[in-house]
Amino acid sequence: MLSDKLKEEIRNTQEVLKKGGVILYPTDTIWGIGCDATNAEAVKRIYDIKKRIDSQSMLLLLDDAGKIASYADVPNIALDLIEVAIKPTTIIYPNAKRLAPNIIAKDGTIGIRITEEEFTKSLLFRINRPLVSTSANISGESSPRFFNEISEEIRRAVDYIVDYRQDDQKPAEASSIIKVGMQGEISIIRP
Repeated sequence: MLSDKLKEEIRNTQEVLKKGGVILYPTDTIWGIGCDATNAEAVKRIYDIKKRIDSQSMLLLLDDAGKIASYADVPNIALDLIEVAIKPTTIIYPNAKRLAPNIIAKDGTIGIRITEEEFTKSLLFRINRPLVSTSANISGESSPRFFNEISEEIRRAVDYIVDYRQDDQKPAEASSIIKVGMQGEISIIRP
């Protein structure tokens, strides 16, 4: 059962995303910068905020593995990997579709992670769209492990900062990244 404060944060965040806004929010790994992954203008703003070239794709979060097929082809091996993962795992899928074109990698792939984090999972259920998730830092700088390590430049650049888990003191880690192919090929990008 979600607290009233958490429900309010989800509603506030949902409204910002509906208007094409960019958010700073906690994920199941590190703090992220996000937007509606189907909105090309919002995606471009994230590239601008991070000072990142748009040929470097970003990953998406979904709340349910059953939704992956709406945004990419899903090799059978991917579902097995999701089931056995012991830590947050991003899987790079072939043939991305129905997303902002500037979020899709040049080879047509897209990285997707299924989140179990309470806030993000609830938000994704409500917006019923994938959410961009990229580390809350300028490209090339270290990823912040805690909210208080996020630069003022990043905080000022977003439209909304989620008021949830800002005082967490457990160091966060980025997800594992695995690329899969339609014939069952697997490449480990980041263990």
